[in-house]
Amino acid sequence: MRAYGFGRAGGPEQETFLEVEEPVPGPDELLVRVRAAGVNPGDWRVRNGAYGVPGPAVLGREVAGTVLALGEGVSGFAVGDEVFGGCPGMLGGWAPRARTIASFSAHRPDGVSAEQAAVLPVAAGTALDTLRGLALEPGATLLVNGAGGGVGLPLIQLARLQGLHVVGTASPGKHDLLTRLGATPVAYGDGVLDRLRAAAPAGIDGALDLVGGDALRTVAPLVPAAALYSVADKATVAELGGRAVERDRSPAVLTELARLVAAGDLDPLVQQTRPLDEAGEALAAVEFGHATGKIVLLP
Repeated sequence: MRAYGFGRAGGPEQETFLEVEEPVPGPDELLVRVRAAGVNPGDWRVRNGAYGVPGPAVLGREVAGTVLALGEGVSGFAVGDEVFGGCPGMLGGWAPRARTIASFSAHRPDGVSAEQAAVLPVAAGTALDTLRGLALEPGATLLVNGAGGGVGLPLIQLARLQGLHVVGTASPGKHDLLTRLGATPVAYGDGVLDRLRAAAPAGIDGALDLVGGDALRTVAPLVPAAALYSVADKATVAELGGRAVERDRSPAVLTELARLVAAGDLDPLVQQTRPLDEAGEALAAVEFGHATGKIVLLP
């Protein structure tokens, strides 16, 4: 089977099409014919070696597709079901057929396209888990540090549904989109603390950092340490007294996200679809910051 991934850990030059064995579902797994696969920053981080995968390996962390087979002991699904979910080990989705984790998969409802469903498990799931962890009251202010990316955009929408005021740091090119989604955009760079204080005069009650490093350290003084979360820099956020986001990788999260999409309350913001032959270009757009919404591969 032809699939897109990388030969060994490293930069974009390591990406390539691979000839791999047909996947076989194991316990707690589904085999699906992939209709759509999401593209995430985690994909290039896997390729770079951040998660210890040496390669060769097929990229792709989330898919939507049609069930072809069930692993041993799996219940609640049947061959022919339309489903979406996360891939085991954060790998394997950029191919005509892939495995998903049955306990982190859900049925795709009518009114939600395969392209929309395919981008929900990773980014939107992280956004929903963040809000549940923070448990902010309506009227509170949430800071999203790096709001213009894959997690930030659904987070803004979900936070607004909960009655939160959202302030988001982002590059100027993404300010119009943040404003349209209901957030107050703030530019990065010198003077960002003053701009954040002006945007949130009553203070910031919680934050999700999606940048890490110095950008995280810069905004941390404005946020109560116990309400400072990060998915970009676990070491620094722990040093600052905050925490990493704890993921609830369950069907309930996916089902809730799909319900919100079907109701028109959450827009997955699929910016473009590309054939699998253009997987390299799609990943480059995400890696180097050229994407303003989600990119979906169609195997």
